[in-house]
This record gives sequence, structure tokens and C-alpha cells, in this order.
Amino acid sequence: MTDYFEVHARDGAARIGELRLSESVTTPGLVDDVIADAGSLWAAEREVPDGSEDVLTVLPHRSLPAGTADEVRESFAVEYPDVSFPSAAVVTPDTAEDYGADAYILSDAQGYLGHARAFRDAIIEAKEALPADSALMLSGAATPRNVSILAYAGVDLFDAKLAYARGLEGFYLTTDGEYFLEDLDELPCACAACQQSVEEFTRADCAEHNANALAAELARVRRRIRDGRLRDYVEGQARHDQWLTATFRRFDQQYGYIEERTPVIRDSELTAASEESIDRVEIQRFADRVTSRYKNRFDNPLVLLPCSAKKPYSESQSHRQFQEAVQFRAHMVSMTSPIGVVPQELELTYPAQHYDSVVTGDWSEDEMRFVAEVLRRYLSRNEYSRIIAHVPPGAYTEIVERVEDDLDLDVEYTVEGHPTATESISNLMSTLSGEPKFSRDEREDNVVKALADYQFGDGAGDELFSNVEISMTSRYPKLQVWNDDGEQLATMVPQYGMLAFTLEGAKVWYDSDAPTKVVEIDGFVPHGSVLAPGVVDADEEIRPGDEVVVEGPKAFAIGRAEMSGPELVSSTRGIGVEIRHVEEK
Repeated sequence: MTDYFEVHARDGAARIGELRLSESVTTPGLVDDVIADAGSLWAAEREVPDGSEDVLTVLPHRSLPAGTADEVRESFAVEYPDVSFPSAAVVTPDTAEDYGADAYILSDAQGYLGHARAFRDAIIEAKEALPADSALMLSGAATPRNVSILAYAGVDLFDAKLAYARGLEGFYLTTDGEYFLEDLDELPCACAACQQSVEEFTRADCAEHNANALAAELARVRRRIRDGRLRDYVEGQARHDQWLTATFRRFDQQYGYIEERTPVIRDSELTAASEESIDRVEIQRFADRVTSRYKNRFDNPLVLLPCSAKKPYSESQSHRQFQEAVQFRAHMVSMTSPIGVVPQELELTYPAQHYDSVVTGDWSEDEMRFVAEVLRRYLSRNEYSRIIAHVPPGAYTEIVERVEDDLDLDVEYTVEGHPTATESISNLMSTLSGEPKFSRDEREDNVVKALADYQFGDGAGDELFSNVEISMTSRYPKLQVWNDDGEQLATMVPQYGMLAFTLEGAKVWYDSDAPTKVVEIDGFVPHGSVLAPGVVDADEEIRPGDEVVVEGPKAFAIGRAEMSGPELVSSTRGIGVEIRHVEEK
């Protein structure tokens, strides 16, 4: 149990935390000035120090290098005492477990630097074994160039030892590389150490600059985490070193580790600026849910459309032209890189209306392969009487043709030149001539059910909302769901394109056969929020941002999770669930 470290914000595996000393330290951050080492047991026996709330005390330890044999680790294992002051224990991935400390230092971290797979495996093994609300530290590992990747991987605490030592060796460090001090014609920095000419600049000044640059980069990382946009930054930052690029890709390959910690909704824009954007959890999660949960409920033909720069698509000039031509006679689905395919009911759902990508008109083979695979899976799951591709020549058409051949479909193509050209729009209108229109009520009903499928699981829409009334508080998409007794069950939140239950709706969800995410709490009535210590159990599938039922001996509530299911169970600090409605039993 940690008493002196608390997580306040999360962005994937990266966290904003607080090391609660007499003067608190915001993490990820440097702890050189607030760490006290009680010493190594290799040199001599050590007494457990008295400790102090002014510093983070590293308990007496035995550090072991990477590659140490298991029998050696077992023979020289340390039993850490319970202490009442801020403490850190030294561990390896193999020996990591809950010792009751506030922080844990990986003693063999330097042995993994430069080896992407080994580093990823070491971090994940340690994080899975250590308490979710404890801090992880790497000593002698951080530089201005690599620290954003280390924080992205889930590291909280750093020191400036490596950066300082490199300065004394004559290496000037920046966020994109390092330079021999003797090769610099000018100092490319405005920190306090660099306020002099390059001729006067000494190695001691260089060491001070390196520490300043590291501290500045960590401040930038913290800002990115708060904004929910660290991944955007890391995609570019990883390009500055081959090891960082490899490490970044290795963590993408470990989808479960990042996915468990990644929110299902955000306020921030998702920037898709590199081919690695396809591997983002948010994009892979959206594609998976669309192709495994979404069910088309329209009897009309399918019209495949290109995406638009403006989000949501329906508010763009081009899609307004498409809507005018279609006139509710077809189900519109947009194709886009890097999202995949977006049914019109899910165009508001994160990240479909929250992303921005680089538009050049040229698609890479990886983009085409990904979108084609998503489209293939979508059409394998959903049948249509007709399929009309109103997409421009080039990549869009080639993607549709690949899927058409693969699934032996008969696709009608309506574009000549450009999708919004007069002749193309005319072709689309004439192709749909004679098709019946669906009503506004049918559209709204299908939107609500599609959101429920996407948000809660395959079949949830029909299970929860078969006999309901849909109303709008103003214009679409501000939808509300009501039962036959006039009780409101849910509201669509246009900001995220998700459903939020009322207390009555939560009861329907809890009692239904639809997949339910439940947080079990102790015997109290929550007001405002449920803190982690009050959680007894939680479904493992819960992710930050999920709608969750909160149930206990004295209360029934509905709210939004602030942690993943595993973290809700294991944490002893922090807000676990933000409560929206609560009822005392």
C-alpha cells in the first residue's frame, strides 16, 4: 500500500502523479534533489533508516545487473521492511512484487537500454507485478531525447545522472540528438547554462545544460499527458533514434498492455501523422468494435463514401451534397485512413469525429491494406441488397475492388472524375432512384442501438432498446431514450458519440443479458465519486472512460470509470469512478 504516491491523470501507460513529500514532486519528473539512498547491502549490513517526509528513501538493497541467473537472484533476495515514511525498493522484473513501498527502482534497467524487445518485456513484466498506484523509477537512463518514450512506456521517476555525466564527457544533449561540444558553432538553447558564448562554455556548463534540457522535456511530457496527446508527440520523437523507433513499435505490438490503460473517450484531437498511427489503440479498438459489434439495421442499399477533412462528416460541404443526393434511400458508410470504415450512426463516436490526418491524396500500401481489411470484415458481417461505391478513382476505388474480388461482390461505381462533380452526383441520384426512404424515427432508433452495440457489446442495442421512444432536446444528434412509462433511460452525448445512462437506464442495463461492466463497492453511499479504497471488485474489461454500474450493500449508482478494472481493484489511492446518479438502498 502506497501512502506517498498518487496518480492524478492518465494517458495510456503514462501518468501524471504526485510524490507526496513535504514539498510534493509532480511526475513524471526528476527526483535527484529528493532521493536518499540508504546504501547497498553488498558493501555492508545496513540499518533501516529513520526516514523523513522530506525525501524518498531508497531502502537498503542489493542491485543486480541484467542477465543475472535466477538462482543468484533468489540467493540474494532482499526482504524489505514495512516503514512509515516515503520509501523506494530496488527490484528487477523477476523480483518485482508488492513490498509496501511507494516507488520501485529497476536495478537492471541500463542493461536493457538499446534492446527494444528486452526493454519492453522488462517494463511490462515489472508493471504487471507491481502495485498499480506505485511509482516506477529508472536511474541513470534518461536523456532529453529518450525520456518521452520512457514516460510513454509507464516510467514515473528519473534522475539526471546520465544526462549530467554525458555533459562532463563533452556531449551536448538535445531532444533530437547529441553533439560534441567542440563541434558547436553556437549554443542552440536559451537555458541559464547557455547564456554565454560557445567559447566560454565549459563541460560543467554542458552538464548543467543537459540537466536543464531533461527537466524542460519532462515538463513538455507532463503537458502532453494532461492534454491526452503524448502519443502524438512520441510518434515524431521516436524518429530521432533507431532504438527509440524500435521500442515504440515493440510497445505497439504489445496491444493489451497499452489498451488496458487507454481511455475509450477523450476531449483531445487525435493526430494521425505517421504510418504508426494505424497501430494506435484508439484506432485499432474502433476498427475492432465496428467489425465485431456493429450491426446494420437498415434495409436500404449501402453507399460507400470518401471521408472529409471536416468532422463530423455530415457537416462537411461534400457530405451535405451526398446526403442531398441520397435522400435517406441508402445507408451511408465512410471510408477513411487511418480509422477504416465509419457507419453514419457512429460518425460522432470517438475517435471518428476527433481525428485529423495528413492529406496528400496518396495512400501508402499499409493504409490501403488496413482499410481494405476493415472493409472486408465489415461486409462479411453485414449484408446489403446493393453496394454502391461513390468514391474517387485511385486508392479508394482500388480498396473497394480488392474487397469486391475477395468476397465475390457486385459493386456499382458512380463517380466520374470527382465525387462532388455534377455528373457524379447525378449518377448517385439515378442509381438510387426507386429505392424507398427510411424515416427520421428509424434513423434515430438505429443510431441509439448502434451506439449501444459499439459501447457495450454485440447485441446490446436490441437487448436494451427494443421498446423505447427516442426524442431530441434540440436538433440531431441530441437524442434521449425513454421507456413506455415515460422514464428517461439514456442520453446521447454528442461530444463523444456515446450513451450516458440515467439511474433507471442503469437498472435496465444491470438486469439485462447485455454485457455489463460493474464496480462493486463497500458499504457506503458515494457522493460525487468513488475512491479506489472503497472498491471491492471490478470487471477486468473496464477501461478509463467506460460507463459502469456501481453496486454495493447500501447503494446503486451509475457513473464513468477513471481507471481500468484491474487498477480499480489494486489501487489504494485516487478517484476510481465519477458518479452521475446514485440511489440509496
